[in-house]
Amino acid sequence: MQKPRTILGLFFLLTLAVLLLFLWDISSGAVAIPIRDVWNGLTSTSHNSSWDYIVLDYRLPKAITAILVGMGLSVSGLLMQTLFRNPLAGPYVLGLSSGSSLGVAFVLMGASLVPPHLAIYLQSPYSIILASCLGSLLVLLAVLLVAQRLKDTMSILVVGLMFGSFSSALVAVLSYLSSAEALQRFTFWSLGSLGNLSWNSIAILGSCVAIGLLLSLATLKALNALLLGENYAKTLGIRYTQTKYLVILGTAILAGSITAYVGPIAFIGLAVPHMAKLIFQTSQHQLLFVATLLLGAAVLLLCDVLTQLPGSDIFLPINAITSLIGAPIVIYLLVKKQHR
Repeated sequence: MQKPRTILGLFFLLTLAVLLLFLWDISSGAVAIPIRDVWNGLTSTSHNSSWDYIVLDYRLPKAITAILVGMGLSVSGLLMQTLFRNPLAGPYVLGLSSGSSLGVAFVLMGASLVPPHLAIYLQSPYSIILASCLGSLLVLLAVLLVAQRLKDTMSILVVGLMFGSFSSALVAVLSYLSSAEALQRFTFWSLGSLGNLSWNSIAILGSCVAIGLLLSLATLKALNALLLGENYAKTLGIRYTQTKYLVILGTAILAGSITAYVGPIAFIGLAVPHMAKLIFQTSQHQLLFVATLLLGAAVLLLCDVLTQLPGSDIFLPINAITSLIGAPIVIYLLVKKQHR
């Protein structure tokens, strides 16, 4: 474990990195805006009304969304890896992402399979968000129902993967039966996007992330004990069943709400907890909780910056960038851990 002074220094550097990447993310884009003018636009009104519009109505919501998504996915990944004692566990390991994808696939690709008077309701702008939430909620309820009968944590992990596979199979059937236009819309949704949220949507997403983080905070002490095994944690008076359900519920709220609003974002929840453990060299979840919050926000802000091709108005999908960065990091960390 790092020395206390070193830990404070790392937290300061991470906080500074989040602030700088936040400003950089807002300043970069098809129209480059100097960071000084970005700061003026955020704190007051700059001399360029078009820049104010770009900053306040488009780039600021996108940057705030990146911070919320990075924090939520990173913390939920940390909870899953500790609960299942599996370094490859992530926020979507319970099949929540597949459930959300199934709900969205039904809205986008299943409209032609239902009567016309019902298909009208699927054209609402909120239908995708509602369907995504319902899909992840149904998978969550199914996992919790099975978890009541299974005491083994690894069995719950397998059940979550099976629900995910079942949902993915139904999505494949809908993809095969859908039109090319509907399939294209679903493909674009699955690539993820941080830039399509209104301020009302950001407020709802922020509330869901806050609730999920508060539930996560309540489990940190128990998660420290679980590192030494389930039986040892019970001898310390840890209520394992209650902790398990709190972790699953907190992860479901975080991963489900994030997927509903921005689509499935890969590798953030898997890679960032490993990065935090490597940097801080500790297994104390009180420290790792704050570390993953800051590091997750910084990493996703950086990924959002990299989606913009230099000198071009073309934006790459956020999921492509997170996968290109996250996959090598996970491989490197696992190889390094094996050498240790």
